[in-house]
Amino acid sequence: MQPKHRTLLVTNCLLAIASLLGSCSIPPPLVERIKAAGELVVATRNSGTTLYEGSEGLTGFEYELVQLFSEELGVKAHFIIPKSFEGLLPTVVNGDAHLAAAGLTVTPEREAEIRFGPSYQEITQQVVYRSGERRPRKVKDLIGKDLHVLAGSSHEEELVRLKDEYPDLTWISHTDLESAELMQMVQDNKIDFTIADSNEFAVTRRFMPYLKVGFDLTQPQPLAWAMAHAEDASLYNAMEAFFTRIREDGTLAQLIERHYGHIGRLNFVELRTFIKHIKNRLPDYQTFFEDAAKITDIDWRMLAAIGYQESHWDPKAKSPTGVRGIMMLTLTTAKQMKIESRLDPEQSIIGGAKYLRFIEKLLPERIKEPDRLWLTLAGYNVGFGHLEDARILTEHLGDDPDKWADVKKHLPKLSLKKWYTSLKRGYARGNEPVNYVDNIRAYYELLKWQLRQLELAERGKEMLSPALKITPEAL
Repeated sequence: MQPKHRTLLVTNCLLAIASLLGSCSIPPPLVERIKAAGELVVATRNSGTTLYEGSEGLTGFEYELVQLFSEELGVKAHFIIPKSFEGLLPTVVNGDAHLAAAGLTVTPEREAEIRFGPSYQEITQQVVYRSGERRPRKVKDLIGKDLHVLAGSSHEEELVRLKDEYPDLTWISHTDLESAELMQMVQDNKIDFTIADSNEFAVTRRFMPYLKVGFDLTQPQPLAWAMAHAEDASLYNAMEAFFTRIREDGTLAQLIERHYGHIGRLNFVELRTFIKHIKNRLPDYQTFFEDAAKITDIDWRMLAAIGYQESHWDPKAKSPTGVRGIMMLTLTTAKQMKIESRLDPEQSIIGGAKYLRFIEKLLPERIKEPDRLWLTLAGYNVGFGHLEDARILTEHLGDDPDKWADVKKHLPKLSLKKWYTSLKRGYARGNEPVNYVDNIRAYYELLKWQLRQLELAERGKEMLSPALKITPEAL
C-alpha cells in the first residue's frame, strides 16, 4: 500500500474513533453542572440548629452556612425538607439533592452509605430528662424507662450498639417528629427521656427551662455535610476549599458565635423569672418600648431585652454606682439625652434608646449587622472609650476589630494589668460587657419566642416547637 493511502486510512480510523467517543462523551464535573443549572439543591431539617422560619424570615446555622457556600459557587440554594429524618440521606443517595446539610453526625454506619465532607463542628449525644425527676447517670438507668428517639438518627444507631451490652435496653423510634418535639414531650412529662445533640439541647433549653442533661451518651462526634458517592470529586473538592477558607478567615468561628455564642447564659431560675416578668411586668411598659422604637428605629423587643438586663423592668431600680431607672442611666447620660427624670419609665426608655443609637453612630460605617449591634451594646455597657481600646487591642493581636466574635475574646483583657496599662482609658471590667451582650441576646431570642407563643394562645392556635414550622412557600 502506498504511504499516501496508509495516511488516509489512519486518518479515517482516527476520525471514526473520535466520532464514537463523541457519541458517548464524558459529562462535565458535578460542580460545573450545578453552576450551569444555577442551583444547589440541599436536603435539610426544620429545626432550631439547621433551618427554621424566624420572625424576620428563614434563618438557622446550616441555612446561613449553605448560603455562603452557594454564593461561593455563584448559584442559588434551593432547600428541600424530607417528611422524616430517615428520608434525609436517601434523598441525596437517590439524586434528589446534591447534598444534605442537617447537622448530621459522622458515623461508621452512615459512611458506608454516603460520603461526608469536612467536619465543621463537634457535638455530644446527651440524655435529656425533666428537672424534678430522678436524674439518669448511666445507660442502666434508661432500662425499663420510656425512652424516645428519632428513627434513623445517630442516637438510634448508638442505642443499637449499646443493646449488645445491655440486652434489656428498649426505646421507641419516631418518623413523624423532630428532636425539639421529643424534648417538648420530656418537658411536658409525657415521656421519661430522649436523646439530643448537645447543640440542639442548648438551643431548645432556652424555651423549655425544665429540661436537663442526665449524662453524655457519647464522646464528641463530628458534624459534616453529606453527599452521594459521585462519579467525580468536584463537589467534595469545592466543599473542602470552602471550609478551609472560612476556617482560616474566621467566618466559621463568627457564624458559630452568632448562633451559639450567647446560648447557655441563663440558668433555670433566670429563665423562669424572665418568662414570669414577660407576663406580669412587660405589659406596663411595652407601649413605651414601642414608642422608643419608632423614634430610634431599633427593634422594640431588643430595647425591652436591654431594659430587662439593666433593671428587670423595675422603674425604681438603683445600682450602688448611682445609675437609675429601667434603662439604668447615669446622670451624665440622662442630661446628654435631655431626660428630666430617670425614674419616669417612659423617659428612661426613650433616653436609653437614644443613647444606644448615639453609641452606634460612633462606630465606623463599614461595620455591618449583627456585629454592629453587639459592639454597640458592649459600648453602652462599658463605655465607648473602653470599647475602642478593646478594638485596638483586638487588631494589635491579629484579629478583626469589626467582628464581635473577635472583640469578645479580648475584652476581658481590659482588666489585666499586662494589657490595660498600655491602653488609653486604662482599666475596665472587661468580662462585664461580654456577659451583658450575651445575656441580652438570650433575652431577645426568648422574648420573641414567648411573644409569639402568647399571640398563638390568644388566637386559640397550637403552640409551636422552638423551630418555627416552615411552610412550602417559605422555601
